[in-house]
Amino acid sequence: MLAKRLIPCLDIKDGRTVKGINFLSLRDAGDPVENALRYQEEGADELVFLDISATVEGRTTLADLVKRIASVLEIPFTVGGGIRTVDDVHRIVLSGADKVSINSQAVRNPQLITEAASRFGSQCMVVAIDVKAAGRMPSGYEVMVDGGRTPAGLDAIAWAKAVEDHGAGEILLTSMEADGTKAGYDVGITREVAKAVSIPVIASGGAGKEEDFLEVLCDSCGADAALAASVFHYHELAIASLKAYLQSHGITVRF
Repeated sequence: MLAKRLIPCLDIKDGRTVKGINFLSLRDAGDPVENALRYQEEGADELVFLDISATVEGRTTLADLVKRIASVLEIPFTVGGGIRTVDDVHRIVLSGADKVSINSQAVRNPQLITEAASRFGSQCMVVAIDVKAAGRMPSGYEVMVDGGRTPAGLDAIAWAKAVEDHGAGEILLTSMEADGTKAGYDVGITREVAKAVSIPVIASGGAGKEEDFLEVLCDSCGADAALAASVFHYHELAIASLKAYLQSHGITVRF
């Protein structure tokens, strides 16, 4: 059985780590390079860096900061934000990223997933899917783009299947309603996406306590990894202790 992964997320704005609630009310969470090094030392399996304002501000990802973080990391490192072209993907890979995450541009140009996966391998391509409850959608959830500001008119399950068909190697699924609330992951939509695709699904949004990780990583839900920010940034949960807790409850983890 493959080990489940714990993945801290560095949301970056103006060169600093930030964290908000429901994608709003951002507050400072420290220096990203220092945070990255700390998470590696604490036993994180991977790290995700999301330049959360790049798309809205119409600019590319902060490549220099990516290089600085990559220089201190030995664990896999995923970078997203403001990536619009295959050349952007190439630039981020050259900066030190192991994987590249695309979101808004994947919706607007699904062929980007296919072209980038063909050039760099599916294992390099993560498609981030931000979802929000919407009764008009068959799954009850709609895909959102532009940092959660714009409804995409796509059903969450249908889009998850589509990104797999286009060559994505992994899905990073974030529930906007759960994000930053510490009330637990949205297990319902996570389970449905994990059932609908054969590629790994990273659950994101809502982690607040150890039980939340157990619930989303257990076999009945099916997430392959759990991403979190606040509980790690503010030292509310320690990664090593969390892994010990998960292992004691039958979840395979890597120490």
